[in-house]
Amino acid sequence: MNSQTRDMVKRILRHTFSMLNVDYVKLDSRWNYKNVISPYHRIYYIDEGEGEISDAEKTVTLEAGYLYIIPSFTLCNLKCHSYLSQYFVQFFEESPDGTTLFSNSRAVFKVKAMEIDIVNFQRLVAINPGRGIKRSDNPKVYEKHVYYKQYQEMNNSQSLPHFLETQGILFQLVARLSEHEMTYKSNNHFIPVKIIEAMQFITINLHLSLSVSFLATRANQNTEYFSRLFEQHSGTRPMAFITEKRIERAQHIMATSSVSYTEIAELAGFRSVSHFSRTFKKVTGTSPGMYRKRIFRTAS
Repeated sequence: MNSQTRDMVKRILRHTFSMLNVDYVKLDSRWNYKNVISPYHRIYYIDEGEGEISDAEKTVTLEAGYLYIIPSFTLCNLKCHSYLSQYFVQFFEESPDGTTLFSNSRAVFKVKAMEIDIVNFQRLVAINPGRGIKRSDNPKVYEKHVYYKQYQEMNNSQSLPHFLETQGILFQLVARLSEHEMTYKSNNHFIPVKIIEAMQFITINLHLSLSVSFLATRANQNTEYFSRLFEQHSGTRPMAFITEKRIERAQHIMATSSVSYTEIAELAGFRSVSHFSRTFKKVTGTSPGMYRKRIFRTAS
């Protein structure tokens, strides 16, 4: 499908969705991630086992026979105690004015699944082959703009019928969930637009020299106020968030390529290879070299 046809479709639909990943997976206790805050929506259908989504206030049980949606930029923890199998889809939401269907609700939705939901997930996987997550099921690993490009290219190469069908299925799944009450509500889960925009800017500009004062100026806010507000809604200070995202990008690069450490440091926004190595070991507890060896030993 060419860009002109895609633009025509986008004009017809106020909100469109850009697919990132879709697959059916079986998880174990290694699926245990904290302080996850993603720039895309996620929908799960659980068919076996049990897990949980939690934050500082609530814990939502992931149980068989239910659909769940985690809207973009919803801070949460993900956990599987022993076994959990699920269909999942991750996708960006796009609209002409930048609004989102979940602008007033950054919390988890849950609804009893129907037969059509299962059929829709199965069809979504069938018409979007090769869209699973490779080598890592860590939701933080693939939140890198430089790697989103490959998924967008896959979306652009879809046939028009499959693109429209994908959009239709995602709309059906979103509609099924949005017509029900949230699993929990709290004004504390509302993230100001300026903080969301700052997170988005950081995620796609990790290669730049980023500072709190620069981000605060972009948000037209006092530096200290911006920093406090950012921590309140993300769970971490801005520079800690930037460092975390840079390490995650480096981990993803090492898991998916064999490029040099010099290039990894540059792509992830570190000043030098030595700065990258020191920071990586401080955050992860292991050197980049040992980490890369462990990844490929596990994958082989």
